[in-house]
Amino acid sequence: MYQYKLTEKENFLRMFEGELPEYLPKYDYFGWSGGLPRREKRSADGYPVDEFGIEYTTSKESLGGLIPVPGRVLLDDITKWRDVVKTPDISDWDWEKLAAEGMKGKDWEHQPIILHNGGYFMTLMNMMGFADGLCAMEEEPEEVYELFDYLSRYYLEIEKGLLKYFHGDIYELADDTAAHNCPFISPETYRKLVKPFHKREADLALDAGLKVGMHDCGKCEAFIDDWLDIGVKFWEPAQVTNDIMGIKKKYGRKLILTGGWDLQGPISYPDTPDEKLREALIDYIDRMAPDGGFAYLVMVVGNYTDEPFQRKMKLADDVYFEYGRDWYRNHGF
Repeated sequence: MYQYKLTEKENFLRMFEGELPEYLPKYDYFGWSGGLPRREKRSADGYPVDEFGIEYTTSKESLGGLIPVPGRVLLDDITKWRDVVKTPDISDWDWEKLAAEGMKGKDWEHQPIILHNGGYFMTLMNMMGFADGLCAMEEEPEEVYELFDYLSRYYLEIEKGLLKYFHGDIYELADDTAAHNCPFISPETYRKLVKPFHKREADLALDAGLKVGMHDCGKCEAFIDDWLDIGVKFWEPAQVTNDIMGIKKKYGRKLILTGGWDLQGPISYPDTPDEKLREALIDYIDRMAPDGGFAYLVMVVGNYTDEPFQRKMKLADDVYFEYGRDWYRNHGF
């Protein structure tokens, strides 16, 4: 096997400088994610509860992802948020201990570490539900801004601890501001109510020498220029409901596309023949890899404990290692 000169960390991070990677990076969400160890609290009914008191559940349709418990609303009037929303006191946190737990098993010397924190838009939606949350943004923008400012002070304190103790290379913002076919909010609303707080966190990370990324699902390409404006250079999962090839052509190496795989389409369904999936994976690499600015990220539909899911994910890994990893060297780049 060919021996590359760069570690996974060095190889991935060089794309932030606009350079071509030595080999095609494979994004490892769990291996590269660093952050606070999970301290799962439970409600009296057994539901997981976050630090604000929002209760969560899951469903087959959410593929194991947490969603607010239907019918249980934390905040029903945005003007009353000061009486309802209370951020925890973190002044006595033992950051060295938290870092030892949160970074356990992480090979931070050889793999990039991506730090994660909270969000704003999705936190409001989880507190109020989408109908009331979106109405609040339209009807009471000043109150929403004040709530986000309050949340921001909490998130910034956490970020300072993460930046100091967790060996991070990339600080990833996360806010799912879009549905499958369109954004939930306009770019103007994003700029007025959400972007200022994303910028605060991005500025803190950039000042500490980290790179900045963005997690945003759905058709969110309308926000890309605003992300770039605050220093974002890495976006996942870059779902195909966006004009992925048009985005790649427009922004080139200025924006690293991590994903661009059709993880919701028929090609990712459990009954798709393996050979058809293999052909699609090779085509995916051939379309996305040229000129860099891309990291391989493939998921398929299914429960991670089911045999078809495990087999197809192994197939995706095999295609990466057999065909994708050496793509640049094999294609003369």
